[in-house]
Amino acid sequence: MSNLRFDGRVAIVTGAGGALGRAYALLLASRGASVVVNDLGVPMAGAGESKGPAQKVVDEITKAGGKAVANYDNVLDGEKIVAAAIAAFGRIDIVINNAGILRDVSFVKMTQEQWDIIHRVHLEGAFKVTKAAWPHMQKQKYGRIIQTSSSSGLYGSGGQANYASAKLALVGFNASLAKEGAKNGVLCNVIAPVAGSRMTETVMPPDFVAALDPKYVAPLVAFLCHESCTVNGGVFESGAGWCTAVRFQRSEGVHFPINDGKFTPEAIASQWDKVSSFEQNSQYPKSLNDSMGIMISHLGKPSSTPGFGKPQVSARAASASSSSLSVNLVSGDKDKAAWKSDAVFADLSAGVASSAAINDKLNAVFVYNITRGKGDKAEKKSWTANLKKNGGKPGTVYEGLPKDGLKTDVTIDVSDDDYVALAAGKASAQMLFMKGRLKMKGNLQKAMLFDSTIKQAQKDRAEKEKNNAAAQPIKSKL
Repeated sequence: MSNLRFDGRVAIVTGAGGALGRAYALLLASRGASVVVNDLGVPMAGAGESKGPAQKVVDEITKAGGKAVANYDNVLDGEKIVAAAIAAFGRIDIVINNAGILRDVSFVKMTQEQWDIIHRVHLEGAFKVTKAAWPHMQKQKYGRIIQTSSSSGLYGSGGQANYASAKLALVGFNASLAKEGAKNGVLCNVIAPVAGSRMTETVMPPDFVAALDPKYVAPLVAFLCHESCTVNGGVFESGAGWCTAVRFQRSEGVHFPINDGKFTPEAIASQWDKVSSFEQNSQYPKSLNDSMGIMISHLGKPSSTPGFGKPQVSARAASASSSSLSVNLVSGDKDKAAWKSDAVFADLSAGVASSAAINDKLNAVFVYNITRGKGDKAEKKSWTANLKKNGGKPGTVYEGLPKDGLKTDVTIDVSDDDYVALAAGKASAQMLFMKGRLKMKGNLQKAMLFDSTIKQAQKDRAEKEKNNAAAQPIKSKL
C-alpha cells in the first residue's frame, strides 16, 4: 500500500504541546498536513499558562520541513482555534480533540468545581471546537473528527467519577455526530488511548508509563483521519502498538408478556440469569432501531406496533374517489388500479388532509416502498406522506418519492399484499418484521408518534362528521 499522505489537508490538534497530542501533530505534519498546534501550556492540574509547549512542537515540525502554527486559546473558545486554522491555512479538514486535565479524587470528597471543570474541559471543550469546525466541514462535504475517550470512560475507574463520566459522554456525542455528518462526508470516531503522559502518571507505575510511548498510538489516529478511511462511529482502544475496536454488547434478554398481569419484579428475578447472560445469542446493537426491532418483534398485537393498527379500509377508500389522490384509481389504467394498497393510501390521504394538527405534531415525512411480484417481474411503487409543518395547511399523501427537496424521516418497505393485510388487521406486523417482510428505518420515535396522532385525528374527524351528519369516519390508518 502506498503511503497515506495528508498533503493539502489542515488539522487542528488540541492539547498538542506534549505526549499524545504532540505525537499526532508530528505524524500528520510529517505526512504533509498543515497543523494547528493548540495548547494552553498548563500544568496537569489546569492552572497557569505557557506558550512554550505549543511553540516547541511547531519548531519541531517546521525544522523538519513541515507546516504548523501555534495556538494558545482555551478549548472553550473553540471558534478562536478554528479561526486560527482558517486564517493560517484557509480551511479545516481534521479535528483531534485531545486536550484534557485531571481532578482525581474519591467521590465522597469530590467538590462541585472538581466535577464541573473536568466536564468543561473534556466535554464542553470538545463540543466547542467541533461546533466551530462543523459548518466548514459540512460546506466542503469533507471532514475527519476524533474525540478522545479513555479506559476510565469505557470501564470506570475509582477516584475518577468526574473524568470517567465526561469521557463516556464523548462516546455518545460522537455516535450522534457520526450519524449526522455521514451524508456530508464528515466521519467521526473515538480513540481511547493508553499511553504515558502527565495524566496517566498518576494512575500507572512509572516503568509501565515509560513503555507506553504515545508514538505507538498515533498511527491509528492518523489512519482514522485519512481521506481513504471510511470508518465512522467507531470506538477504538490503542496502546503499545495494539489496536482494537470496542462495541456495546447486549444479551439476548427475556421478553415477558405484558398483558396478563404477570410482568412483575418476581418474574424478572426468576429469569435474571437469562436476562443478564451473554453466553448465547448476544447481539451488538448500533442504533435505537436495533432495540426497537426486538421489542416490536415480540409485541402481541398489531395495534401496538408503531404506525400499524387493525383498521378497516373505508368504503370511500375502497372506491378510491378521493380528489386529493395524485393517481386516478377509477380510471382505465389497469396497471395502476391493480395495486391493492392504493385504496389504503386513498383513505390515508383523506385522513391527513382533514387536519393540519397532524403536521404540527409530527413535522415529518414518511415514505412507503410498496412492492409486488418477484424476480424480473418485481415492481415497486413509492408513496410519500408529507406531514411537515406548512403554515397551518394540512398534510398531503401522494404517489412517488418526496418532492421539493424534502428529506425522509421514516421509510417503510412492505409488499402490496402484506400492506393491505396489515391495514385490514389480517396480518401481524411483528410477524412480518421477524420474517423480514416488513422493514422500517429512520426516526422510529416519529413512527410511534404517528400512530397516536392518527388515532386522535380519526377520533376528532369522526366526531365532526357525526355532528355534521356527513360521511362515516375514516377507520383506516398507517
